[in-house]
Amino acid sequence: MLAINWGNVGIVTLVGFGLVFVVLVLLIFILQVFGKIMAPKAKVRKGAEVATTSAQPVTPESESDYIPALDSAAIATALHLYFNEVHDEESLVVTIKTVERRYSPWNSKIYGLNNNFTR
Repeated sequence: MLAINWGNVGIVTLVGFGLVFVVLVLLIFILQVFGKIMAPKAKVRKGAEVATTSAQPVTPESESDYIPALDSAAIATALHLYFNEVHDEESLVVTIKTVERRYSPWNSKIYGLNNNFTR
């Protein structure tokens, strides 16, 4: 029979499961930190200020932070048209042509290396 030290098997199993859970918790923490670092910083207005200016359009703090919706749509349309004209239009028909090759002993199966018969 096999000599198995069950004490060591239990220790290795517990250490393995523990290591997996510790790494998963560490990855969750790292992703949360990166999410907070990479998130755009949005400025939140006070409640009273929002209530008094609700009839007025919201203007950004600086022009470099804001792209109007019509400009975004124009840029997206231009990029779409540009990248779609890069490719040629194809017929989408697949044709398979059979090519007849003449006999060559190099690709013949009867002359294989495993041929044990002598002629």
